[in-house]
Amino acid sequence: MHSPDDHTYLRRAFAAARTARAAGDRPFGAVLVRDGQAAWTARNRQNTAGDPSAHAELVLLREACAAVGAGALRGATVYASGEPCAMCAGALFWAGVARIVYGAPTPEIEARLGGPRLGLRCADVLAGAQPPVAVEGPVLPDKALAALQSS
Repeated sequence: MHSPDDHTYLRRAFAAARTARAAGDRPFGAVLVRDGQAAWTARNRQNTAGDPSAHAELVLLREACAAVGAGALRGATVYASGEPCAMCAGALFWAGVARIVYGAPTPEIEARLGGPRLGLRCADVLAGAQPPVAVEGPVLPDKALAALQSS
């Protein structure tokens, strides 16, 4: 069972996903939480930044490091509107994130949005991670999928 705080932070990630879609990007958002406080929120910027690596989670890491320092990432939780891809899962690990909570699962994202598929699930990418990273999801998947499809 996830806490009301988990739901609150996921809803913030869903709101960021809707903002990304409205801006012309793929609809994904992420929130960094450290010590029970939201430290940073980011959205996908692949199209608007002209950067194929500007997934919400990577934008979150880059912006949070610049604004609050890399130390804020270590031991933090990242809430993602959609299950992080293999690239993002690896980056979250290298940043020292201890927990990932996501809304929409990869197979549902692929079915609804299409596009290229990497075929690796977040938990599988991080299965052998040391230190371990907790991966939890899907959480609020119906609300997550609605955010991915809203305009």
